[in-house]
Amino acid sequence: MPGPILHLGASVLCAHGGVATPTVPFPRVLVSGQPVVTLTTPYVISGCALSTTSSPPCVTGQWVVGATRVLAGGAPVVITTGSSVTVAPGTPMLPVAFQVRAAAT
Repeated sequence: MPGPILHLGASVLCAHGGVATPTVPFPRVLVSGQPVVTLTTPYVISGCALSTTSSPPCVTGQWVVGATRVLAGGAPVVITTGSSVTVAPGTPMLPVAFQVRAAAT
């Protein structure tokens, strides 16, 4: 399913409201002037609401399904319609603000 490509400046949250930030975006391909994110890029999560409960909070996340036809550096780019998972609770990450001019399948 096609979807907008995620980049370094996109706003991504864990399911509990924590801010997810890509650690190593791919700098050679830009959308909206910012590096794209590929499936090999891990995310770090800060401010997860589960940190105040007895459940383990979301600390890191990874996209597991991305574009099938668009690659950057040999790895699929991350798209908003792809699937992701966080380490500890296993919930998905949610893109909430992103560019809409470049899409991938």
